[in-house]
Amino acid sequence: MNMEEKIKRVIEHTKIIKQPGKLLASFDSTTIHYYMLTVPMYLTFEGRSDQSETVIREGRITWQKPKVITPSYMLKVEGFSGEARKAFEMLASEDGDLAMILYGLRLSKDFEKMDIVSNSLDSVAKKISDDIEKRKDPYSAVIKGVDEFWDVSLSKFIQEIVSSSAFNSQLPDLVGNSTVSMGSGGVPVVTRDSTGVPLVAKKEIEILFKLFEKGEIEPLELKQELDRWEMFEQYQDRFFRYFRRGSRNK
Repeated sequence: MNMEEKIKRVIEHTKIIKQPGKLLASFDSTTIHYYMLTVPMYLTFEGRSDQSETVIREGRITWQKPKVITPSYMLKVEGFSGEARKAFEMLASEDGDLAMILYGLRLSKDFEKMDIVSNSLDSVAKKISDDIEKRKDPYSAVIKGVDEFWDVSLSKFIQEIVSSSAFNSQLPDLVGNSTVSMGSGGVPVVTRDSTGVPLVAKKEIEILFKLFEKGEIEPLELKQELDRWEMFEQYQDRFFRYFRRGSRNK
């Protein structure tokens, strides 16, 4: 079985046991506390029941203020393994121009922790889900994943919650301001100019240039955004003009 087949198998065997009670925010950042539950790989090799132990991985994913993206932009996310990035690529390839929402994906590595408990996955999932209900916590999720590639399972959860939030929360606003249009079959597509550049990309870049010129963001942040959209070449003269002007003023 090659890597792509393994990833596809992991995606198929991933189950979102408890979704967050709320969708991702439209105009602000959102942090989701996830519990990734897996059956330890070593149980099979030791000839033990897969009901005897469960691995609990906890962490937080933070999405920054949402923006419209294309699938190729989504693949620029950081903080994931090569297998998880491949999973994003496979999910994005299902529609070459699907209008998605990116929330500045960022895994908070400092919060991650892992425990192994002597209970079945189903019983652990029920206990954690019940605790979330008691806390009335709308920003926690429970996921059943695959131990070897647990962050691939996490990538499926991310794709599902992003898509759900996009279609049920952001999409009406995006269509209303012409950032996104509805294509054939009711599929949302990114609105582009005559050269094929997404209009939202141009708007986002203009905002960042203004912040850059005011000194409110670092040059690297602007450069990274241009690279993500694969548009640095189109804006490089304007980008470097700032530095040339600065050197003349010294």
